[in-house]
Amino acid sequence: QVQLVESGGGLVQAGGSLRLSCAAYGLTFSSYVMGWFRQAPGKGRDLVAAINWSGGSIYYADSVKGRFTLSRDNAKNTVYLQMNSLKPEDTARYYCAADQGLVVSTLPRTYDYWGQGTQVTVSS
Repeated sequence: QVQLVESGGGLVQAGGSLRLSCAAYGLTFSSYVMGWFRQAPGKGRDLVAAINWSGGSIYYADSVKGRFTLSRDNAKNTVYLQMNSLKPEDTARYYCAADQGLVVSTLPRTYDYWGQGTQVTVSS
């Protein structure tokens, strides 16, 4: 059974940092594109960042470029999202997702597995 388990969310002041982790179980982790999506109340689920199997191709949403860094450790079956210079508009529930495709996709429907999410709240 595939499980994606997110951790690292919390409450932080604007300008602060958080590191999200997503541990994957039950799949061949190195074969999957891994992505982080976020969803604020009343809004759609948007891709924040995604990384291909090797880490050689990484996508960032324009809103997080220069502030967030995505990385993966295939030996630990874990993907990390380092979030710096956080803004109140980054407040959302953040979801880890796995896509068995070969290239990074920005579309939620292409992702095969999802975690339960972790809440990130940035106060002003």
